[in-house]
Amino acid sequence: MTRTALGMPAVRPAHGHGNIVLDEPFPSAARTQLGNAQMRANIHHATHTIRGKRARVVGELPDWAELRQAGSALKQQVMADLPALLEQFEQRVTARGGVVHWARDAEEANRIISGLVKAKGVDEVIKVKSMATQEIDLEHALQAEGIAAVETDLAELIVQLGHDKPSHILVPAIHRNREEIREIFVREMPETDESLTSDPSALADVARVHLREKFLTTSVAISGANFGVAETGTLTVVESEGNGRMCLTLPETLITVMGIEKIVPTFQDLEVFLQLLPRSSTGERMNPYTSMWTGVTPGDGPQEFHLVLLDNGRSAVLSDPEGRSALHCIRCSACMNVCPVYEQTGGHAYGSVYPGPIGAILSPQLTGVQEGANGSLPYASSLCGACYDVCPVAIDIPSILVHLRDQDVRATHARKKEESRVPLPSQMDLLMAGARTVMSSGTLMGMAERGLPAGRVAAGRDATLGWLPGIAGGWTDQRDVPAPPRQSFRNWWRGNAEHTEERVARDGGRRDVAAEDETTTTDGQEQR
Repeated sequence: MTRTALGMPAVRPAHGHGNIVLDEPFPSAARTQLGNAQMRANIHHATHTIRGKRARVVGELPDWAELRQAGSALKQQVMADLPALLEQFEQRVTARGGVVHWARDAEEANRIISGLVKAKGVDEVIKVKSMATQEIDLEHALQAEGIAAVETDLAELIVQLGHDKPSHILVPAIHRNREEIREIFVREMPETDESLTSDPSALADVARVHLREKFLTTSVAISGANFGVAETGTLTVVESEGNGRMCLTLPETLITVMGIEKIVPTFQDLEVFLQLLPRSSTGERMNPYTSMWTGVTPGDGPQEFHLVLLDNGRSAVLSDPEGRSALHCIRCSACMNVCPVYEQTGGHAYGSVYPGPIGAILSPQLTGVQEGANGSLPYASSLCGACYDVCPVAIDIPSILVHLRDQDVRATHARKKEESRVPLPSQMDLLMAGARTVMSSGTLMGMAERGLPAGRVAAGRDATLGWLPGIAGGWTDQRDVPAPPRQSFRNWWRGNAEHTEERVARDGGRRDVAAEDETTTTDGQEQR
């Protein structure tokens, strides 16, 4: 009997869910946040400070452009070879005593992690900042199982104690100032009283006292990972405080949750990203703490290690050639610190754990633009391009935003037609059909042009149209339309054709000379 190898069956990409689905469209959420003057002042101060530091340390490197190009190329390589790299990574982790779990979505990841924690017989875990665990809403999933998760990253702790949501990837509590943090600590920490001041060192000291016992007594920790090295099975966490190091070394059991896109091929590849990341994120030449571990080391660190590899829509993003570079993101938040929209609205307006420009392209791709109000996120941008300029791996965020806007229009249009018993054309359909009819007939075009004077009357004395009906109102809600000209170019030409032709004939003899002197001004100076 002849046997033919058919290969592995393809897995249909599925969209994700969790804290990446918007309940409220961005425009209405943004309007609410615009009224929070204190938040806007806090974010303005913080982002401008970080942006300035980043510009200084990036300017110190003569090969920054080459580093950025290298980072982008490495990420492209990862996306092209992702299945093979993940299999290699699993083999290396397993060989070093770790256990690898694959999670299709947020529910499966939460079920795996909750089961691991309950198997240890504990009702409290410590946790170090992880966007992946925020994405799957792990804290509430553990609470439902009677397990408390204590955040040990200072900013995450502030958010947790304040019963708040993160508003920034790097600095989740960026929307809070020192006075607000003091009030949260006094209210939520039994170790504090009204004598606590808003001095940063005093706030840090009380946080250390609060967390010290947790570090020393909690036997299970949950972490994220910035990078996973396929070649060696090594996990890497980059941080500024050292609290991550405490989570990674003291507990008996460590559970790490990592998005499948965080892979790098070789250990040497870390060299590129450990230069790009700290400069782009905190404006530091190098990060204060870089923790690396490979499986289990007898007698040193956690003696039981579990790695949860999370998809949750990443395979769906990977399947889109025009949008997949969103998975290149290394979570530096540089795009947020320069974004004029984020600066004015804050992170909560985005309704997702991923705010700012990267969130505007990542969240709708992970979930699908049709999920919840996620179709509004691609419009949360002025398309100024500042995000692309600072991205350390050169993600073309503006182009992806335009791509997703197209997807949203198509999805919305299709849904409206499907929901209508009698499929009715949209305003845009009617507008385009009318334009096609008018522009295909000179007679009809001429008739339309005769209506220009009426537009000037409607514009009034200020010569602007401040309101237009229907879908055109989306334009005039934000800007004015100039009054139309007194006559069309066709009509002007008709009235001036003879005079114009005479001038052309009269000047024809001097055309060659004029062409030769076209770069020279009348005073003989070259025009640059």
